[in-house]
Amino acid sequence: MLQTFIDIVHIFCCLVLMLVVLLQQGRGGGMGAAFGGGATAQVFGGRGAGNLLTRTTAICAAIFMITSVSLAYLSSSGDRALKAKAAVEAQKHKDRGQARPKEAPKDAPKDGDKGPSDKAPGDKGPGDKGPSDAPKP
Repeated sequence: MLQTFIDIVHIFCCLVLMLVVLLQQGRGGGMGAAFGGGATAQVFGGRGAGNLLTRTTAICAAIFMITSVSLAYLSSSGDRALKAKAAVEAQKHKDRGQARPKEAPKDAPKDGDKGPSDKAPGDKGPGDKGPSDAPKP
């Protein structure tokens, strides 16, 4: 809605700006002379036309610049929303490819705890040391 309104103002301003620039009297008379240069001097006065057309040109140029920047900002806001959505989707795909860490059962012994052992009292495991009085090689 806002962008449509700014589009309409922008196009109207462009048309008025083209008309005002073409009506201004240049060094050679310009288009102002083609539409009856003498009549323009009677309506606006000797320097009145130049002053009025100069002011109108400046106002239209300012409106043109403001609407141009506004339309550029509004069109890029869609790009920002699209980039944010793409970042969220990329994060989802990144998370989807990784395996979740397995959780240990609640009744399993933790690393530092001594849990029940399946070994018999005399059995030696690979990490068990022998008696300290054993002969050394």
